[in-house]
Amino acid sequence: MKTTDMQKYTTMRLFTFLTITLVIFSCKQQTPKTPETVATPEPMEVKTALYPEVLQDVFEAHGGLDAWKKQRTLEFTLPKPDNPETHTIDLLTRKERIQTPEYTIGYDGKPWVVDINGKYESNPEFYHNLMFYFYAMPFVLADEGINYDIAEDLVVEGQAYPGIRISYDAGVGVSSKDEYFLHFDAKTHKMAWLGYTVTYRSGEVSDKINWIGYHEWEALDGVVLPKAISWHAHEGRDIKEKANTLVFENRSLSTEAKPSAFYYKPEMGTYWEKPSE
Repeated sequence: MKTTDMQKYTTMRLFTFLTITLVIFSCKQQTPKTPETVATPEPMEVKTALYPEVLQDVFEAHGGLDAWKKQRTLEFTLPKPDNPETHTIDLLTRKERIQTPEYTIGYDGKPWVVDINGKYESNPEFYHNLMFYFYAMPFVLADEGINYDIAEDLVVEGQAYPGIRISYDAGVGVSSKDEYFLHFDAKTHKMAWLGYTVTYRSGEVSDKINWIGYHEWEALDGVVLPKAISWHAHEGRDIKEKANTLVFENRSLSTEAKPSAFYYKPEMGTYWEKPSE
């Protein structure tokens, strides 16, 4: 083969190769994409080293963080005589829906209200996760942005309950200046008492501690949660008689998530806006 013929042959092969390559690349670029789907978030990894050993013992006494982190949907009913509330919470995203016969409130990233008859007179920003927080003890104390310290023992009827003081990093939640005091049975490590302060309305640190007794428990799918809790009268840290008992009914845990739309503000609802001061 002559040199010129060889050059022509080589050039044609190169041209053919480039043409085929471009066609293949173009086809790949034009291949229709399948519709994007929203990936379901994976359960958070449990890093027990983040928590004091005594708190780890409390978690274990209630079934363990591993069992809790596997759950996705929590539901319970507060049997208020005139307006029972059904609370449904996504444990991973913390979105929530509270359904009542008179109104519905929820949280889909912002608090919202459906109140056609004008019956709702409270604050959904403050209330939407309040009862959930009390019910999901002690596991909500494994949330991010929490600081732990040893608390002075709480002595009730001659029995000493060791304690853990919980505070929050600035900007965590709607009341980062709140404090909690978890006190547990020294033998079983089950939670027995919860002290808490309320700073939402004032925004100022409070030294007034309210006390709740946790003495009725049940296991749901391996996780031990309260059946009822009782607020107690008190003078400082001197715990006195029961003042009010709240029962949680229709309690359930599920590893399945509700559809995202379940927590979205309905078309007839409105997002709540904090009143200007």
